[in-house]
Amino acid sequence: MPRLVMKFGGTSVADLDRIKNAAKQVQREIDNGYDVIVIVSAMSGKTNELVGWVNQTSALYDAREYDAVVSSGENVTAGLLALTLQESGTPARSWQGWQVPINTTSAHSSARIMDIPEANIAEKFATGMKVAVIAGFQGVSAEGRITTLGRGGSDTTAVAFAAAFKAERCDIYTDVDGVYTTDPRIEDKARKLDRISYEEMLELASLGAKVLQTRSVELAMRYKVRLRVLSSFEDVTENSGTLVCDEEDIMETRVVSGVAYSRDEAKMTLVSVADRPGIAAAIFGPLADAGVNVDMIVQNISEEGRTDMTFSCPTDQVTRAEKALADAKTLGQINYHGLIADKDVCKVSVVGIGMRSHAGVAAKMFRVLADEQVNIKVITTSEIKVSVLIDRKYMELAVQALHDAFELEKAD
Repeated sequence: MPRLVMKFGGTSVADLDRIKNAAKQVQREIDNGYDVIVIVSAMSGKTNELVGWVNQTSALYDAREYDAVVSSGENVTAGLLALTLQESGTPARSWQGWQVPINTTSAHSSARIMDIPEANIAEKFATGMKVAVIAGFQGVSAEGRITTLGRGGSDTTAVAFAAAFKAERCDIYTDVDGVYTTDPRIEDKARKLDRISYEEMLELASLGAKVLQTRSVELAMRYKVRLRVLSSFEDVTENSGTLVCDEEDIMETRVVSGVAYSRDEAKMTLVSVADRPGIAAAIFGPLADAGVNVDMIVQNISEEGRTDMTFSCPTDQVTRAEKALADAKTLGQINYHGLIADKDVCKVSVVGIGMRSHAGVAAKMFRVLADEQVNIKVITTSEIKVSVLIDRKYMELAVQALHDAFELEKAD
């Protein structure tokens, strides 16, 4: 029997009525001839509530107990969905991460999946079970402790199961009906994409698109898992949603497929640091050790043995970055005259695999922003993307102007 993985996010299982709706979606795929593995998130808002309880109980909490508490939200959803399916006559069983088992590293709250043995679930399918409902976001360490995978970890769980069980496809059910050329809340001409390549989706996810978690797309690309993003609240047809797949499965590739943005960015500049071999390692080593996610990096022209180093990071990591650099200065690892943090910036990016074979995308992007009187502070590029830091007040204007300039509202 072919297998299908279906994942339901928090808004898709927010209450009992939505859980019943998810059960109907699962039953439809059973009727289509599939054995189904369902991955569920906690009910909407529940994880935040659990995290809040942990923080109120212990400011310096034990990470192992944090995982034990926070993972419980998915357990509730899995049990309720299994019960709902059973009530309608469908043979279903819920599974927590340790029962499968989903074997992970021991990095509590940010564990990574090591492997998923098939034996337990495969045996149940062989004896008549039609649906395995798996609590997403969680696993078990070699020490036998519950672990969690970090925010968005249920997406990663779903892709990992699709790879382990060689599923025909992994369907991600959420509150949007697919991947759009940009955020429809900012640009009302944004268009839903029928297909998008793994690489484009990975860039969009890492650049701020909230539809899929970055790690899940990385995993799908590595194991060639076909992903489909669908709405839980619309009737599903053959053409529903957006398929994330290999570049070879897309007939025509546009030069630019989408415009992404990240609102909560900060630009940090170290003023007058020594321009010597190893200075970059001396700066970014302590930042990495402090858990600061550095993105864009620009080093200014050297003058008399000194230079300025600019980088971007999330706004909520600015304080951590400042402390890490101050400590490195105190220890004599680096020396700088000043540290300037600008929290009023955002990142806007254009993404498309067509850039590989078409020149002029960056020039066009810069010209469009110039015409709108938007000043660019930092630029980075890759093979399939161009990103800029600009003042946050111009974010929506920039997204709309770029969407229009690359005519993304037009169908392929």
